[in-house]
Amino acid sequence: MSNEPTPTNYRLIDGVFSTDDARNILMTLINNKIQFHEQDSWSRKERFGDSHAASSRRVDELLQTRTDLASLIDQAKSRGERLSISCTIEVTRVPE
Repeated sequence: MSNEPTPTNYRLIDGVFSTDDARNILMTLINNKIQFHEQDSWSRKERFGDSHAASSRRVDELLQTRTDLASLIDQAKSRGERLSISCTIEVTRVPE
């Protein structure tokens, strides 16, 4: 018998969306994550005098993802397509 924590999955997004709705859903999600990491980095800089390198890297990754998704959505819109989006999050309890 294993004491490993079991991940729990939650379906966050699951459907077919117009490009306008897809843009709204995805950009809101990504922009909120960018804001979280930017605030975390700013907070660490204020409290400890240095920014959090992992948060800075993550912001860069998210900015690139946002650019890539915007391009994909624009292409789909120009072709009259809709977008199927499926997003599941996996949460695992981790002991400190």
